[in-house]
Amino acid sequence: MRAMIALGLFAALAAGMASAQVAEPERTVMVFFDWGKFTVERDYAGALDVEAATFPKAGRASVAIEGHSDRSGPAGANLRSSRHRAEVVRDYLIAKGVPADRIVVRAWGEARPLIATADGVREPQNRRVDVRILGQGKD
Repeated sequence: MRAMIALGLFAALAAGMASAQVAEPERTVMVFFDWGKFTVERDYAGALDVEAATFPKAGRASVAIEGHSDRSGPAGANLRSSRHRAEVVRDYLIAKGVPADRIVVRAWGEARPLIATADGVREPQNRRVDVRILGQGKD
C-alpha cells in the first residue's frame, strides 16, 4: 500500500474579524497495519520521515497520534492493539527527531472505523494510526 496523506483545511478568517493570521493546513498521515502486526512498513516510513524532517519548520506544531483497530477481536484486545500501534508510530517519530513533549497519543480501539463492519470482521482500513500535524501557524 502507498502512504495516504489526507489534507484538511482550517478556515482562513472568522466572520467579522478585521484581521486574522492564516493557518497552514492540518496534515494527516494514515499508517495502516497488517492483522496482528505492529511494525511501520516501508511505504509508510517514507511519509513519516517527511513529516519528521519538516516538523522543526512548523512553528508551534504538535502531533496527535490516534490508534484504531478493526472489530476482529474482543473490544479490550482491540483497544490494546490500537494503543500499541500508536506507540510504535510515536517511538518512530521520536527516533526521527520529533520532540516527545510535542506528541499526544490516543487509542480508540474499534470505536472510530473508516469502514463500518460487523463484529468479528477483519477490515484493513480500520487497522490504522492517524498522525495529525496540528498548529501550523507561526508564533
